[in-house]
Amino acid sequence: MKNEKIQVRFLGGVGTVTGSKYLVEALGKKIMVDCGLFQGLKKLRLLNWNSLPIKVSEIDLVLLTHAHLDHTGYLPKLVKSGFKSDILGTAPTLEITEIILKDSAKINEEAAKQANKGVYSKHSPAKPLYNLKDVQRTLLHFKEIECNIWIPLYEGIKVRFQYNGHILGATFIELDILGKRLVFSGDIGRQNDLLLSPPSRPEKADILFIESTYGDRLHPEENLEKEIQNIVYDTWQDGGTLIIPSFAVERTQTLMYLFWQLQIKGLMPNIPIFMDSPMGTSVLDVFLHSSSWHKLSREECIEMCKHIHLVESYGETWKIIDNKKPKIVIAGSGMVSGGRILTYLSKYIDNPLTRVLLVGFQAEGTRGRQLQEGIHEVKIYGKYYPVKAEILNIQSLSAHADQEELLDWMSEIKNIPEKVFIVHGESHASDVLRVKIKDACGWECTIPEWNTTIEVEINIE
Repeated sequence: MKNEKIQVRFLGGVGTVTGSKYLVEALGKKIMVDCGLFQGLKKLRLLNWNSLPIKVSEIDLVLLTHAHLDHTGYLPKLVKSGFKSDILGTAPTLEITEIILKDSAKINEEAAKQANKGVYSKHSPAKPLYNLKDVQRTLLHFKEIECNIWIPLYEGIKVRFQYNGHILGATFIELDILGKRLVFSGDIGRQNDLLLSPPSRPEKADILFIESTYGDRLHPEENLEKEIQNIVYDTWQDGGTLIIPSFAVERTQTLMYLFWQLQIKGLMPNIPIFMDSPMGTSVLDVFLHSSSWHKLSREECIEMCKHIHLVESYGETWKIIDNKKPKIVIAGSGMVSGGRILTYLSKYIDNPLTRVLLVGFQAEGTRGRQLQEGIHEVKIYGKYYPVKAEILNIQSLSAHADQEELLDWMSEIKNIPEKVFIVHGESHASDVLRVKIKDACGWECTIPEWNTTIEVEINIE
């Protein structure tokens, strides 16, 4: 009998909801699952600038669960550091990853320019983490993979990507190594999403890596249309502005759909709605030709866009800002970490007639989390602005499964996993989910730490 070993190294997405990176070593191959950027707290963001504690040139493959920045945003840095192989993902994932990485590069370049102009960086001159040329080099490594079928990668190693809801193109990844099944949950979607179908469920997992973003809570049961209708009506009546920081992928399209439905039902006043996110507009194009991945037809997508004004230029952004009439603005980014939302907030957040609606998870250390927790002033491009706007929050719009939905996602696993690792969650959420899984399933779970390695043996007769 011969023993083979599988090693998994946790390089991100542990103790935090960002920076997801897992390195699997087996049968002489090194496979990275996700390659995300750290966001939020400064101590985490600084990790993006450090070299990975591995030989990047030796990585044989990268597999992407989905396109969000915290799962793909480190890719250009990986390529800059010597990665030379393929990056595999579904067609929508690769399309949206390209959009996100180009936007991230622009934000990085603009932030460096602003820092040098305002001299509020400790580095002189400030430099971007990566630029558009780095992104273009990264795109050359992209390779589309089909969903729901087993695909051989190397002798003894095969992979399957399965539909996972959450965002367009999102999957969970099953990695089979000599019959040993590793399941990486990625980010798990909702059971009753407005635009996406319920996630598929794994039927076997010897080693399970389960996300825990909302592992400590249930999403409230809200009448979403009524909640938004009331917020819009109050804004209109006050003559104010409703500003919605939104993730460009899925959340922006969901908000557009909700406003469109309210309009055609006659349930909201005639208030102009602006979607000011170049990335969000680009993702709409992916929606148009990826109808098999979501619930809307091409015709519905086109009709929805007729009811929302898509902002085409930064110059138009300033015209919208200068017009003080009541309006709704949807702009990136969802955690208020960059993008055009900062321009709007710098001009509107000190106005008591402004409402800021948060519609997604706000990671530790982000402006969105600070606003959610009631900060009295917010720092934007080196300057402080008093927060006089009303800060609102709708949790039921989250694209992440809550605790109950996470347990449901695991419910069809027929075997008892040898190991369960709780990842992609802040410490409290991960620990609460650990206890819940133990009580509900009887499975022992581990919350790994950054840059630790676990080892699993495979017995071969």
